[in-house]
Amino acid sequence: MKNEVAELAYRAGVVGAGGAGFPTHVKLDVAVDMVIVNGAECEPLLSVDYHLMVEFSSQLAAMLEKVRTAVEAQKAVFAVKAKNKEAVLALQRATASYPNLEVVQLGDFYPAGDEFVLVYEALGKRVPPGGIPLAIKTVVLNVETLWNLVEGEAGRPVTGTWVTVNGAVNRPGTFHVPLGVRIKDLLSLAGGPSIAAYRVLSGGPMMGELVEDLEQPVTKTTKGILVLPETSPVITVRSMPIPHILRQARAACCQCRECTEMCPRYHLGHQLEPHKMMLLVSYPGYEARAAAEAYLCSECGVCDLYACPMGLSPRRVNQALKKELREQGVPNLYKGVEREVHPWREYRRVPVSRLLKRLGLANYPPKPPLRQETITPDQVTLLLKQHAGAPAVPVVQVGQQVSRGDLVADVPAGSLGARIHASITGKVTAVTPAAITIVAEKGKEVADNG
Repeated sequence: MKNEVAELAYRAGVVGAGGAGFPTHVKLDVAVDMVIVNGAECEPLLSVDYHLMVEFSSQLAAMLEKVRTAVEAQKAVFAVKAKNKEAVLALQRATASYPNLEVVQLGDFYPAGDEFVLVYEALGKRVPPGGIPLAIKTVVLNVETLWNLVEGEAGRPVTGTWVTVNGAVNRPGTFHVPLGVRIKDLLSLAGGPSIAAYRVLSGGPMMGELVEDLEQPVTKTTKGILVLPETSPVITVRSMPIPHILRQARAACCQCRECTEMCPRYHLGHQLEPHKMMLLVSYPGYEARAAAEAYLCSECGVCDLYACPMGLSPRRVNQALKKELREQGVPNLYKGVEREVHPWREYRRVPVSRLLKRLGLANYPPKPPLRQETITPDQVTLLLKQHAGAPAVPVVQVGQQVSRGDLVADVPAGSLGARIHASITGKVTAVTPAAITIVAEKGKEVADNG
């Protein structure tokens, strides 16, 4: 590897904590002009990044300077919403002694944390459609990812994650919990659901995924657990089967263009017009190649949860089209193709306060407090694929004793991936192609208290 920070990320098993879990050691094994720390906390009702920026601002600033130097960047910035005054002030104080670090303040709109939007807001530059920030010599890191680098430098690999549990629970909060605990344990940690008929999302209200099994384990990319009423529009959109959504599109789309006019990627000049995708699926026998612009959709949810007056879901249509395109081997024909930024972009942002009211979420705490409680599990299930790339390869056997922080699965040779470390002290009781199970050793400290 080219630099010591990339090597640190590899050893500690650090991945992108705010998205698909791209291995950080690969992302940092570059030379760029700019580093951006994404502190926008894009999804409403989550507060992980906010608390980390307030509580650990000096450590984060020191690590960002090390990252900046390692990747040979001229400058590095924390991008934070201006409304989060405590975080802004803490970071401004922490970066004051670093001449090449800066705090950039963002507006309170959704999706300010989308990488394409974030880069444009922070730098005034556009990432090419279908591309990544590296195309303009920029690296974007999540706040928790940077915190995990701080921990890794202190000899503590990634064994836990910060999670906000919010919505219809009795004690909403942000907690640090061991990897591999069950989602139902997180609900208990937050006092349990406060309503009888509910569904659970992993993630935020806009892009989170429905949790069908509460036994599902927490991973490195779990940022939020949201409990919502079954009747919530957020749940309704995600629960509809694709055939039903396609029938709705054919029957009810009036081509009003609201989904397109509110689309953040369309505003940036991407050749994505969701209303045309809705029209396309209304005609049987269309060629997949004609739907290739679906690849440009970020699946942010503005179209279906905010814009469409008919309650349709262009996002779910685009998801289905992407799947079909990949299966047929149709490439992204619009990669790198861009138009001018929409002249009304500034006036078509989605205010978070209005979004929360529209979705019936305004009564839930916008920033659940940081809580000291954690989980001391009897056992954990560590998925071998908690990241982009290939699953990690187990390096332990059934019956083996491990301590928290021990390496239990490594990156397969020549593949993209990330290491997995034991999140508790105990005995390995199962090793499968999908996961490693560790049962806690009684009498030992087993919880990662952060």
